[in-house]
Amino acid sequence: MITIKNVTLRRSAKVLLEGATVTLNPSEKVGLVGRNGAGKSSLFALLNGNLQEDSGEFYIPTQWRMGQVAQDMPETEQSATEFVIEGDTVLNDARAEVAAAEATEDGERLGNAYMALYDAGEHDAQSRAQALILGLGFKTTELDNPVNSFSGGWRMRLQLARALMCPSDLLLLDEPTNHLDLDALVWLEAWLKRYEGTMVVISHDREFLDAVTNVTLHIDAGKLVRYGGNYSKFEDMRAEQMELQQNAFAKQQDKIAHLQKFIARFKAKASKAKQAQSRVKALDRMEKIAPLLADADFSFEFKEPANLPNPMLSMQGVSVGYPAPADAPAGTPPTVIVQNVSRSVLAGQRIGILGANGQGKSTLVKTIARDLQAIGGDMTEGKGLNIGYFAQQELDVLHPADNPLQHMIDLCKKLTADGKLAGQATREQDLRSFLGQFNFGGDMVKQAVGSMSGGEKARLVLCMLVWQRPNLLLMDEPTNHLDLATREALSMALNEFEGTVMLVSHDRALLRAVCDEFWMVSRGGVDPFDGDLDDYQRYLLDEGKRLRAEAVAAANAAALKPAAAATVAAVVEPVVQASAAVVKATAPIASRDQRKEDAQLRKDINEKKRPLKKEFDGVEKSMATLESEKTALHDKLATPLPPADIAEAGKRLKAVDDELAALELRWLELTEAIDAIESTMA
Repeated sequence: MITIKNVTLRRSAKVLLEGATVTLNPSEKVGLVGRNGAGKSSLFALLNGNLQEDSGEFYIPTQWRMGQVAQDMPETEQSATEFVIEGDTVLNDARAEVAAAEATEDGERLGNAYMALYDAGEHDAQSRAQALILGLGFKTTELDNPVNSFSGGWRMRLQLARALMCPSDLLLLDEPTNHLDLDALVWLEAWLKRYEGTMVVISHDREFLDAVTNVTLHIDAGKLVRYGGNYSKFEDMRAEQMELQQNAFAKQQDKIAHLQKFIARFKAKASKAKQAQSRVKALDRMEKIAPLLADADFSFEFKEPANLPNPMLSMQGVSVGYPAPADAPAGTPPTVIVQNVSRSVLAGQRIGILGANGQGKSTLVKTIARDLQAIGGDMTEGKGLNIGYFAQQELDVLHPADNPLQHMIDLCKKLTADGKLAGQATREQDLRSFLGQFNFGGDMVKQAVGSMSGGEKARLVLCMLVWQRPNLLLMDEPTNHLDLATREALSMALNEFEGTVMLVSHDRALLRAVCDEFWMVSRGGVDPFDGDLDDYQRYLLDEGKRLRAEAVAAANAAALKPAAAATVAAVVEPVVQASAAVVKATAPIASRDQRKEDAQLRKDINEKKRPLKKEFDGVEKSMATLESEKTALHDKLATPLPPADIAEAGKRLKAVDDELAALELRWLELTEAIDAIESTMA
C-alpha cells in the first residue's frame, strides 16, 4: 500500500500540503481533485519520485512497477505500433537480455532469457499494442504510420497507449481525456475498469471520474482528505461536511458570545469573580472551529444577443470536406467527408453533435463557422447572424507574447473595422473590467499569455467569445483544460444563453446539462439521433465491435501474399475458361454429348482440387501436431529445469511459433483456392 504520513510539500515558498496523512490500498481506483494550483501535480510528482517530501513520511512498495503518460511530444520516425510496444518496459528489458545472452553463448543465461521473454508477452506484443491504438481512435491504415506524421493531439494519444502498454502496479494518469473524442473516452473507461492495479487519476470530467474511481482525494488549503466513493459521492459528503462545519462554527460563536457577555458583566463583582474567571479559562481552552471559507466561485454570462434571426441558417444538400491540396495536379477533386446535409438551425436550439472519431463533426462545425467553404449545396444564413466559434485549437491562435488586455484591444479593433460591434463598451477601462469578470484582475491583465496555464488560456478565449455577443455559438471541445468549477460555470452560462448552441464535446455532463437534441454525423451523413447519451454510448460500443470485425476481415484478406494470389489464379483460371466454354456451347436442350462434356468438366475440376485438398489436410494435421507440442513446451517451461533444457525449450518454442505462423498463412491460401474452385462449379 501507499502511505503518506504528516507530509509537507512545498514549491518554492508556497506550501501545497501540510501535515497530509492518507493511505491508499492495493487495487484502489483514486480520483485526485482540487482547484487548479492546489497541488495535484505536485502530489503526482511525489508519487513518481520526481519530488521529495519536505517533512513527514512517504512509503511506496519498492517492487511496484509504475506506469504514467509522458508529457513530452514524441519526435520519432518509428511506426505507431513499434512506439507503443516500446512502452512495455518489461518486454524491452527481456529483449535486451536475450540479445546479450545470445552474444555470450551462456546456456543457463540464454534459457532464463527466453523464459523471461515469453513471460513478458513477446508472442502477442504487436496485437496488444494495436488493440490499444485502435481503441484510442486510430484507423487500421494508420498502425504503421510514423509517429511524426500525426498531429500533436494524436501523438499524445500514442503516449497514453504507451502508458497503458506498460505492465504496472501503479498507474498515474493526469488529464487522460483531454485529447480524446467521446468514442475513445468510452473505450478508455472500459479498459480502466478492467485494470487490476492501483490507479490515481487527475481529471476534470466528472462522469469519467464517476465511472472509473471508487476513492476520492481532495486537496484544499494544504489539506489532503480521503473520501470513500466516486466524485458524485464525494460532492454529497463534502456538502454535508461543509454544512456541519458551518453549523458547528455558528453554535460555537453563540457560545463564545455568551461566555464573553458573562465575563464582561460579572468580572468586577466579588461574588461572581470566581465563576467569571473559570469562564475565561474555558474560553482560552476552547478549540476554535474555523469559519467555512468556501472557494471563490467563478461565474459568467453571455450578453443578450443584439438580434435572433430565425432560422439562424439553412442547409440544403450541403457537402463538406477539404479542397484539393495546392500542390495537387490540376483537376484533383476535393475530399468530401459529409454530404447531402439538409437541415435548419433555429433560434434557441441546443444541439449536441455526436459521431465517432473521424466521421466529420469538426469539419461540419468549421464549415458552418465559415472556416471552410462548403464543397456543394446551398447554405443560407439568417440576416444578422453573428457566430461565436470556439475551436479545439483555439488556444493555439492566442499570441504568447501578448497579454490579455492586448488581445481584447486587438479584438475590439478588428470588430470595429469589420463593422460588427454590437454596442459593447470599448474603452480600455471597460475592457479591463470585462477581463476582471473572468478572473483576469490586477497584474494578470499585463501577464504574457505564453506564461499562463491551459485553464487560464481557455478562460481568456471564453472571455473574448462572450464579449462579441454572438447569437449562434459553435463550440468544439470547449472544456479541454477547464477545471470542474469553470466547466460548471460554462454549463450555467450556456443554459442561460438566449441564442442557439451547437456543441461538440466529450464532456457528457456538459452535453446532458445543455443539449436537448442531438445530431449524429455518421457514414457520410447527418441525421437526428433518437436517444440519450446512454443510448449513444451503447451505439459506440457496437460500432467499435463492427469496425474491429471489419479490420480482422481486411487483415485476413491482406494476409494472402502475391504467391497465394498466383496459386489461386493458376488453379482457378483454367477452370473458369473451361466453364465459359461449356456455357458457350450449351444449347437449350442438353444432348448426350453435352452431358458427357459436363461430366468431364466436373472430373477435371475434381482433379484440380484433389492435390489442394490433400495438402490442406496435411497442413491441418501439422498445425494440430504443433499446437500439441506448443502446449507441452509451455507445461515443460512451467516446471524446474536445468539451464540447458530451459534454453533448448525456449528456442524450440520460438521455432514452433514461427512454423505455426507459416502454416496458418498456407492454410489461408489453400482455403481461398479451394473456395474459388467450388464457387466456379456452382
